[in-house]
Amino acid sequence: MRGTEKLYVRLVNRVPGIRDRYRKKRMQAKGAGRGAVWFYLLGLNISYYVFHNKKLATLEKYPYYESKSLPGSGSESALSHREAPEELAKKLSEFDVISFDVFDTLIFRPFFEPADLFFLMGARLSYPDFKRIRQEMEQKAREHKYKKEKHYEVNLSEIYDLMERETGIDKASVMQMEIRLEQEFCFANPYMKEVVDSLRQMGKRLIITSDMYLNTEQIRELLRRCGLGEFDAVYVSCDYGKSKSKGDLFDLIKQAEGSAHPDICRMAHVGDNKVSDLERAERHGFTAVHYVNVNTAGEKYRAEDMSAITGSLYRGIVDAHIHNGLHIFSREYEFGYIYGGLFVTGYCRFIHEFVRNYSIDKILFLARDGYVLSKAYHILYPEEDDTWQYVYWSRLAAEKVTAAHFKYDYFRRFLYHKVNQGYRIADIFATMELEDMTEPCCQRLGLSPDAELTDRNADDLKKILLDDWDEILDHYAEQREAGRLYYASVLENCGSAVAVDIGWAGSGAITLDCAVNRIWQLNCPITGIVAGTNTCHNAEPDTSETFLQGGRQVSYLYSQRENRDIWKLHDPGKGHNLYWELLLDAPTGSLKGFYLNAEGQCECRFKAYDESRTEKLNEIHRGIFQFAAQWKALGEKLSLWPETEKLSQISGRDAYEPMLLAMRGEGFCESFAELMDDPNL
Repeated sequence: MRGTEKLYVRLVNRVPGIRDRYRKKRMQAKGAGRGAVWFYLLGLNISYYVFHNKKLATLEKYPYYESKSLPGSGSESALSHREAPEELAKKLSEFDVISFDVFDTLIFRPFFEPADLFFLMGARLSYPDFKRIRQEMEQKAREHKYKKEKHYEVNLSEIYDLMERETGIDKASVMQMEIRLEQEFCFANPYMKEVVDSLRQMGKRLIITSDMYLNTEQIRELLRRCGLGEFDAVYVSCDYGKSKSKGDLFDLIKQAEGSAHPDICRMAHVGDNKVSDLERAERHGFTAVHYVNVNTAGEKYRAEDMSAITGSLYRGIVDAHIHNGLHIFSREYEFGYIYGGLFVTGYCRFIHEFVRNYSIDKILFLARDGYVLSKAYHILYPEEDDTWQYVYWSRLAAEKVTAAHFKYDYFRRFLYHKVNQGYRIADIFATMELEDMTEPCCQRLGLSPDAELTDRNADDLKKILLDDWDEILDHYAEQREAGRLYYASVLENCGSAVAVDIGWAGSGAITLDCAVNRIWQLNCPITGIVAGTNTCHNAEPDTSETFLQGGRQVSYLYSQRENRDIWKLHDPGKGHNLYWELLLDAPTGSLKGFYLNAEGQCECRFKAYDESRTEKLNEIHRGIFQFAAQWKALGEKLSLWPETEKLSQISGRDAYEPMLLAMRGEGFCESFAELMDDPNL
């Protein structure tokens, strides 16, 4: 290796973060400025090796775990709340002509970056790196234009002339594809639609002013398809060779509008770009109204460490909904919409794919976490309502029904998890529903029923209970029979099922499968689907590994085998489990057990529930369901073409990221502590 190569490796390649920053600066530099990049590189090395700036150890764009400062109080949408649309319309009505920018003002794309639309084109064309190539061709077309005509304004046809020449793709079909995709995916800004509708009712003259490669007719058609109607005039940069960014397009508009309508003297322009829509408009005689770009407003709060397509779609949808200015949402709604919506939607799609791939007969959404999941599943797949059921099951009920098979877990739950926590022995027997055995057992133990369960007497109590084990099982005979009646009805004519739960040890599905097939002999194998597993921070991290490895249980977000970094990060001791359970929390108490009523039928009984939590829980759920509906609408558009249908799939790692940001946001999740203070969680 030559000396210069060794120096390059030492200064550039040794530290990924330095390499990433150097390359970015190198690409931006031109001409003599490239010499300064070497001083920049030297400064990075000094910062890292001398001053121990460890931030330089990781890539700037891809931090190992990102963290952002989230709104500490109130809701995020309140930060972008604007005056009511009718109030803005009233102010704008004082002008003779009102001009509007198009993209990011009147209409939105469901993407964080406009160019991300090209991902869809690349998928349809099966053309690698199409997005970057399409951007490169546009830039080259603008440079060629400047050389010829001293301006950078090109139209779509000119871009695709160059595209066809340099890539070999067919200009006509691919250019039409881009136009069609814009028409399919663009949608009206709900705030600005109300403004436009109000001004139109007042009879005001409304025009369009846009720096864009789509021509006038293409812009008009796009606005019509978005439900924004016809505008009195459209001025697009590519048709006139003039632009807002330069300012000469505003001069052209003043002249054109003034010549056609001599009485016109006052003009206003509404747009999102601080330079072209605000500064240039005011400099050239317009009163400018700044509509803050929704993605700019939301960027500092959005999760970015996600895959390119899912991340763009997620950020684009959320920012457009939260920051358009039309509504102030509650903090609970935003917790569900922003942080839980992607997870619930992705989890339901994961469940759907698993059931379809393995020809499962029925989905059992286990109470209580399955409450929200079942409702979201209905939103996403209403045609499949006969394939799933929300069913009652709980760890408490399972311990009693399956006590004969899981004796160790029975004592761990009822005794050892409550040692030295202030529980009386009488409380323990009451929880086990063995009240009639309390006095005899305590006499043999030599303790009062009011004595506290401690590490000193727990083993002795267990020995006494083991001696009376058959009597204990007899106490649960009714519950076993009632449970059999309940699930015999649920699983009638069913040859296979999945049991869906949040996690974490996966005991819900494991115990249910035992009850269904070993105790009740209903002959319906049950596979467990969990959102996440136990992690390395659990006392029993390997609890379900044999089930996961053998395919009797699958996990969506993470496990020891998939997304292992999250398996190492997710920590129940820090409350992480509770944050996720809060998203799915049902406004009911958990199942206490199955019992037989006077008619010999199954009766489900539940623990007490604090009704004061219901309103806030419903707000969390409303946010989740709204996101699911919006993602479904997006997925339906993508499904119009087989090549893009799968692009709306959500990986478990992407689904975790927004919640990871919330959990790492100082004080954010703690603001929901009151809701999480519930014994049912």
